[in-house]
Amino acid sequence: MNPLGQPPSPSRLRPRFAADVAAGLKQAGWHPGRWQIQQAEEWADTLAHHDGPAGDPYPARHAVFPAAVEAWAEFGGLAFEPAGAGRDLALTPFLLDPLCGLHQPRTLADLGRALDTRLAPLGEEMYGRALLAIDEGGRVYSLDPTGEWYLGDSVDEAVTTLLLGILPDRLHTAAGPQPPA
Repeated sequence: MNPLGQPPSPSRLRPRFAADVAAGLKQAGWHPGRWQIQQAEEWADTLAHHDGPAGDPYPARHAVFPAAVEAWAEFGGLAFEPAGAGRDLALTPFLLDPLCGLHQPRTLADLGRALDTRLAPLGEEMYGRALLAIDEGGRVYSLDPTGEWYLGDSVDEAVTTLLLGILPDRLHTAAGPQPPA
C-alpha cells in the first residue's frame, strides 16, 4: 500500500520492459531517467537545417516534432548488437541515431504522405541496410529494400520487436496486394 492507502496502479506493478529487453537496453547504455535533451536538440537543428542535393527542383525537408525529439533524448546514441536467433527472425544490430537518415528526407516525406503523418529519422538497422523512422504519434517504422515495416506503437515496442526478433507487420497500400485473410 502506498501512503494514501490505495493499492498501486496495475501499470506500476509491471516493469516497463521485459527482463531480456531491459538487459539489452542496459548493455547499450540506457537506464531509467536517461534524458540527453541537449544532444536531441543538436540533432533537431542539424536535421531541420539540412539542405538536400544542390539543384534538386523539389527539395524535401526533414520533419522535426516532439515525439521524435523525445525519442532522441531518451534513446538516441544507443547501439545494439544482439546476436543469434530471435523469436521469429535472426537478431540484427541497430543504432538509434537520427543522423543515419540525414540524407533521406524525401524517402521519409513520401512514406509520411502515404501514412498521412510526418516522419523523422530514428536510426538504422543492419549497418545502414534499413532506415528506422518515427511518426508524430510516436509509432516506429523500418524501411528497407524489401518494403516498409511497422515496428510498434512506440519506441518501447519497436526496441522490443528488434531485440526479441519479432516479425514486424508489413505496410501495404490500399490499392496494392493484401495478405490473405
